[in-house]
Amino acid sequence: MENKAALKLIDKILKDLDKTGINTDTLISDIKELRTYALEEQIPLVVKVLRLTYEHIEENDSFLIPMLVDDEDDVVVIENEPVESLKYLIALIKNLNNKINISDLKEYRDLLNNY
Repeated sequence: MENKAALKLIDKILKDLDKTGINTDTLISDIKELRTYALEEQIPLVVKVLRLTYEHIEENDSFLIPMLVDDEDDVVVIENEPVESLKYLIALIKNLNNKINISDLKEYRDLLNNY
């Protein structure tokens, strides 16, 4: 993302996840706010992933999508570590010029849709 406020918010979300884990009170509102920046920048994939993410957290009081790990040419799903998986997803949004980040965001989108 290009917006400095959005990047600052991403850093805040990541720090909060380190401090308090998945605290749905602030986390959901922060993700919704981050989604508004993605709407402004017209990044449909990020808009969709963020919406699916906060809806998933609202429904489950956690992030139950497993962490993605690169294994040579394939993306492999590993054991579920909710905070680490969510941190990875949020961190992907920082650099959308990286093709691997886009690919992983698409994988998260698919996992969230199929959950």
